[in-house]
Amino acid sequence: MANTALAVLETALRHRKLDRTLTTALPPLERADPAALLPFDIAAIDAVLCGGLPRGQLSEIAGSSSAGRTTLLLHVLGAATRAGEIVAFVDTCDRLDVASADAAGIDVERLLWIRGESFVDRAIKALNLVLQSGGFAIVAIDLADVPPRELKSLPWTTWLRLQRVIEGSDTACVLIVREPLARSAGGLTVMCTGQTTWTDATTGGRLTGLATAIRVVSPRRRVDGDTRIAAVANDQ
Repeated sequence: MANTALAVLETALRHRKLDRTLTTALPPLERADPAALLPFDIAAIDAVLCGGLPRGQLSEIAGSSSAGRTTLLLHVLGAATRAGEIVAFVDTCDRLDVASADAAGIDVERLLWIRGESFVDRAIKALNLVLQSGGFAIVAIDLADVPPRELKSLPWTTWLRLQRVIEGSDTACVLIVREPLARSAGGLTVMCTGQTTWTDATTGGRLTGLATAIRVVSPRRRVDGDTRIAAVANDQ
């Protein structure tokens, strides 16, 4: 009886062209077309992601402050612009560091930077307009510093509407958040956890290193994967 009910539901969804909301209708990432993925150009990360972020899907990079979430975003934006693509970044709380963007290899001539004023509703509207315009490989929005209460006040249909806009397109929409918030059936949640190392406090307690552990959550993967990258800060 349960199998019959499930089959009826899937048939109804396909009839209304909503079957893309079913993870069973999507091929595993292991078999995805490389052209449908946007790589980070970091071998270990791309291996775990089976090639990169999926186009036409809503994904998210989540983690606490200094966990590496923004660094990962800048890397994938840089990889896209170096490949000749155009990207957009909705900077809700005006946090983007231009020097970091340059260090990540982002071609600023191919970056649309929308600087916000901490108004999440305006940021979401700007995100929607950019997605509707088309032509972007990646459209990202930084919601990490938006108070959780404001994010929870958004209608749950917000993310469904965004996914419908990019469905079947070459655009990947990426949310930068503190905790998992939303992803499409074929999207990814990349969880970041960071650990910093410091010199002896008596010498000033300077930062000497940052290790970021990456865990990928996706209904399209057979198993979750994780990897670890490390960056060492200049000891100055």
